Amino acid sequence: MSDESYQPTLSQLRAFVAVAEHMHFGAAAARLKVSQPTLSQALASLEHGLGVQLVERSTRKVLMTAAGSQLIGRAHAAVDAADGFLAEASGLGGTLSGPLRLGLIPTVAPYVLPALLPALRREFPDIAPVVVEDQTARLLASLRAGAVEAAVVALPTDESGLVELPLYTEDFVLVVPAGHALDGRSALPLTVLAGQPVLLLDDGHCLRDQSIDLCRSVDAAPMTTDTRATSLATVVQCVAGGLGVTLLPRSAVAVETGRGALGIAEFADPKPGRTIGLVHRTSSSHTEKYRAIADLISGLGAGSALSTTPR
Repeated sequence: MSDESYQPTLSQLRAFVAVAEHMHFGAAAARLKVSQPTLSQALASLEHGLGVQLVERSTRKVLMTAAGSQLIGRAHAAVDAADGFLAEASGLGGTLSGPLRLGLIPTVAPYVLPALLPALRREFPDIAPVVVEDQTARLLASLRAGAVEAAVVALPTDESGLVELPLYTEDFVLVVPAGHALDGRSALPLTVLAGQPVLLLDDGHCLRDQSIDLCRSVDAAPMTTDTRATSLATVVQCVAGGLGVTLLPRSAVAVETGRGALGIAEFADPKPGRTIGLVHRTSSSHTEKYRAIADLISGLGAGSALSTTPR
């Protein structure tokens, strides 16, 4: 049972957040630049004061308890608020500086980063970006756990507790083997997908789900194949090898179609596509900073770096 007069310290909350983020006491202690015994004591004091166990410890692993999973969001909010207070008090509230752990989905990262990283260095030289590429579900889990501060994903996420900042929209094109009957065609109806062997990314990629939903919308279920791929590069090379066709985001076309015997077909208006956005925790005190980065990415979409339409 907790002591109603108990007030957790910021150090205790930081210890909890760091352990939840890394799921490893040594890594969490290194992150906070404290000794492991100091970290353990801070977390133990927090648990004692609250009267609940937040994590399960063993010699091999660290696991979040149900209570820990329920309270971690509040802990993040408290730490974010404290960091924002300290930054503003020291005159840093309006500047973009320090590490930025930015998550990106695999169907965005290779096509946005070549333009984004130089732009970040140019516009925000005090930022030290850390790139984390992962599937949407894991990025959102990392975002909630504090392992990343913002993520570039397809919208909407249908997740509570997140701010979604639309960046750009892009349409899908149909990639076919060179010489295919659809090679070079334009204004194609979506029903052209019926009966086509549409190659998909592996489970967990949002583009896979979007492609399946698109096919289902016109009663054109993708043909089942045993081919499995975790990257667009592999899918496109399978198309070049005659294994099927695939849907490709516009931003990936220039990179992925330049390495094989491939053809492109365009859909009729309104073209199918997706909206890409930057998401961050609602509890974060750095909303304006993330909005500035979102504006930068949107600006790239308006230029030659991305063949997209800014939002």
